[in-house]
Amino acid sequence: MKIDLTQPNPTIDAADLAKALELNAPDVKALMRDGKITSQFETGVDEDAGSHRLTFWYGDLKVRFTCDAYGLVVKTSRIKAKRQ
Repeated sequence: MKIDLTQPNPTIDAADLAKALELNAPDVKALMRDGKITSQFETGVDEDAGSHRLTFWYGDLKVRFTCDAYGLVVKTSRIKAKRQ
């Protein structure tokens, strides 16, 4: 799986996000437009330079993708957690 880091904002394929959130891809797009799926993008600094984290919240689910400088996802986590 890969995150597209070439755009002004990072982009993930809707099918990949849908799988992580246990949704259908068309539903992901609609839920994002409606603000029901939110996200945060972070870029590593110091010893984490060259890595990125893209986190999504939907209901009580939090899915985080950690990727390298090229957007290759090296770790995925999925937990139940409300956004703070």
